[in-house]
Amino acid sequence: MFIDETKLEAHAGHGGKGMVSFRREKFVPLGGPSGGNGGRGGHVILVASHDIHTLYDIGNKRIFRADDGGKGEPSLCTGKNGGDIRLPVPVGTLVKDLETGDLISDLKEEGQECVVAQGGRGGIGNAAFKSSTNRAPRKSTPGDPGQSRKLQLELKLVADCGLVGFPNAGKSSLIRRLSAATPKVADYPFTTLKPVLGLVNVAPGKSYVLVDIPGLIEGAAEGKGLGHQFLRHVERCACLAYVIDTSVEDPFGQYLVVRAEMEKFHPLLLQKPRMIVLNKQDLGDFPIDPRFEAEACPILRTSAVTGSGLPELKEGIRSLIGEKGIRKQGW
Repeated sequence: MFIDETKLEAHAGHGGKGMVSFRREKFVPLGGPSGGNGGRGGHVILVASHDIHTLYDIGNKRIFRADDGGKGEPSLCTGKNGGDIRLPVPVGTLVKDLETGDLISDLKEEGQECVVAQGGRGGIGNAAFKSSTNRAPRKSTPGDPGQSRKLQLELKLVADCGLVGFPNAGKSSLIRRLSAATPKVADYPFTTLKPVLGLVNVAPGKSYVLVDIPGLIEGAAEGKGLGHQFLRHVERCACLAYVIDTSVEDPFGQYLVVRAEMEKFHPLLLQKPRMIVLNKQDLGDFPIDPRFEAEACPILRTSAVTGSGLPELKEGIRSLIGEKGIRKQGW
């Protein structure tokens, strides 16, 4: 199940208690204090991974507790550190403090880590209190408590190009033809109920990532339909492809509605490089509305059914992304 927003509680481990101990060995007179320090409590750590695509597993459990540190031991031995909890999350996860709303970390890269709850420091054993005036201290300190936090996790998918448009415009069909993704396709609105990522190979070792954003309708920015829930995923895309159904009565009007909803959600979305994909050309020889020509961006005619225009679309998106957006080096 695709979950892109969840809450969790992270409880780090407490530090271990310092030990009071004295060295008592044969032939070692007046051995003195030998109590070791306690071990550090375990951390709770989030790790970004491309192998994870949803927050479902974290949302199911919600409460995570790391191990406490071990108590100090004789012979100046430090207690064992508590075991850390390392939670894999999808690349693109925002970590926020639930109580203050402050952004703690933005995990945008593979392997990036964030310690969301710090383990408590271990206590001090009596050996550390030895001095010239106190040769046999019987004092130690308890470990510090571990940090506890309530967190809000939000996922913004990281993709090179986002396919946006009305429901039933053919976005899912296009991503099926261009990549190995297999979203459900049917002739009714809101077939796509979650964003779908697809890897498009354009040359050996060179590829880019498409994301199919669930269909937008008028009022999506205010919460209507499914679009508002997933519009935030568009923010990560290097560029956008507006997929328009040319078989409708007013394709350009459909395009303007999608643009308006993007602007309401975040005006900076309109500054992203874009192209217009006039899809469903297999349903008739539809002329291009002259108003599209004034948009000063690439315009392509495609058919996901017949495959017409798909090679040009594949290359056009690659050109629009440019070198900075390509995931593999060598362009």
